[in-house]
Amino acid sequence: MNKKPFVIGIAGGSGSGKTFFLKCFLNHFKDSEVCLVSQDDYYFRVAHKMTAEENKLYNFDEPSTIDNDLFMSDIAKLISGETVLQKEYTFNNPNTEPRLLEIKSAPIVIVEGLFILHFQAIAQLLDLKIFIDTDEDIALQRRLRRDLLERGYPEDAVLYKWNNHVVPAYKTYLLPYR
Repeated sequence: MNKKPFVIGIAGGSGSGKTFFLKCFLNHFKDSEVCLVSQDDYYFRVAHKMTAEENKLYNFDEPSTIDNDLFMSDIAKLISGETVLQKEYTFNNPNTEPRLLEIKSAPIVIVEGLFILHFQAIAQLLDLKIFIDTDEDIALQRRLRRDLLERGYPEDAVLYKWNNHVVPAYKTYLLPYR
């Protein structure tokens, strides 16, 4: 690739609609025209060492839970035209074997995640920044539906994380960049 890709950042809180937006957006492009790198795939792999109770209490909604150095390095590789291999994050599901993702650089590089605007080195690489915002009640309902149905988390754990991790992190690390 000779020309620098156009880099789009998609940020927003949990349940804001980032995934839905991206599915709609990506449907308008061929695979060779756009690539997506998701911050979710850069969580430090710690959950497999935890009990269910430890996992419930662990705060994944802190920037320190992300391997930001690797995330930044992979974004830089994609911008310079290289292909990136990254293990898929399986959201602490021990029954799911993570796939090895091959992310090929493209004319449009999309960087998606909670903290992409908070991480200043990443934010500076973005040619376009999109912050997806939604009403907190709607975001909570989406989070509950996703975590209960898709991830099998108990409702009390989802509500605990929402009240003690998600909302405080949103106010501290995302809201300033809205």
